[in-house]
Amino acid sequence: MENYLDKAIELAKFGVKNLEGGPFGAVVVKDNKITGYGNNKVLKEKDPTAHAEIMAIRDACKKLNTHDLKDCVIYSTSEPCPMCLSAIIWSNIKEIYFVSNRKEVAGIGFRDDIIYNYLENKEKEILKIHQIENKKCQELLESYNRELY
Repeated sequence: MENYLDKAIELAKFGVKNLEGGPFGAVVVKDNKITGYGNNKVLKEKDPTAHAEIMAIRDACKKLNTHDLKDCVIYSTSEPCPMCLSAIIWSNIKEIYFVSNRKEVAGIGFRDDIIYNYLENKEKEILKIHQIENKKCQELLESYNRELY
């Protein structure tokens, strides 16, 4: 476990040194082998979703030629933000190990708490959500459901 976290830290340091993004790294492990590598590349890619865990998941999926990482574990330098946590759940990873928690990350200026507060209904002003009806979209969903199942 320690060498997986060491690799995640190494990736984070690389990203910071090369001005790619924040001090975050992650690896996805399957059968005791690293199959996905990621560091924060938000600045380099100009992509707010290019977090370390997302990059590691993308890399693992590509290398394993699958969207399902059910037999994998993820190691990260930090507690996943809500977006990364969702990606981990969507990819079917069932276990995560991390070092820094969300309060420590907040201490260096990262603002995951606004999203956690939003999800807990403590702060609704950050996003306005509107649902609209659309028959074509409903038909699309219905036809997709019939074709798959």
